[in-house]
Amino acid sequence: MTQFSMVDLKTSHRPIISYRPIRPSDLDVLEQIHGDVFPIRYESEFFQNVVNGRDIVSWGAVDHNHPNGESDEIIGFVTARLVLANESEIGDMLQCDSSKSGQTLVYILTLGVVETYRNLGIASTLIREVIKYASSIPTCRAVYLHVISYNNPAIHFYKKMLFKCVRRLHDFYFINGQHYDSYLFVYYVNGGRSPCSPLELVTVVVTCMRNGLKAVAARLWKNDNKSPKWSKCKESWGLIRTTQTKRVLTPEGSGCECV
Repeated sequence: MTQFSMVDLKTSHRPIISYRPIRPSDLDVLEQIHGDVFPIRYESEFFQNVVNGRDIVSWGAVDHNHPNGESDEIIGFVTARLVLANESEIGDMLQCDSSKSGQTLVYILTLGVVETYRNLGIASTLIREVIKYASSIPTCRAVYLHVISYNNPAIHFYKKMLFKCVRRLHDFYFINGQHYDSYLFVYYVNGGRSPCSPLELVTVVVTCMRNGLKAVAARLWKNDNKSPKWSKCKESWGLIRTTQTKRVLTPEGSGCECV
């Protein structure tokens, strides 16, 4: 899940941002930021898995010029998990060779930035880290995530990052007794792509047929130019070649033969 809003840093503060993996010492701050940013609550097991790297990869942003002197305190984060493509909800949306096992995807779990650090490109850099990580895995075909339907800033952000909105999931979230839809966003890597749409399939078939017909016509034209041409023999009903060959007529003139 992703959360954004529009707030600028104070002009007196000049942040110096760097990025690093999230570690156990970030546990308390990570829980606090998630609580401040997201409308849903995550279990403590989730945070333990993040800081200890148990089946979850993560990156944190820190400000070396932090106003309170905490130069190594995270002010932004992204968490993600590697999953098998055939066990994911977008497995049917990938054009993969079904004979190949082990195709994987990277699912972004959470992305957030402390309010006073937004609009500085931190979220974009964190997402690029995930894409770079996914691209480094030969079996990985895409990065994907969910965005709650009313989060317009996040929707705009992912479109700007060239993610494709491929599906709307009704009642995906249940928050404070109310259901909300979710948009599914995908970024393809390592040659991954969505299956052909019906229109694309028709286009491919028509193109192949057209190219095939052109090839057949070209071959016939070539053979036609190579083969001898025929014309009617004036002397009879037979046919003779118009190439420079000797023409012999039978005495009766009832036929013609080329030798």
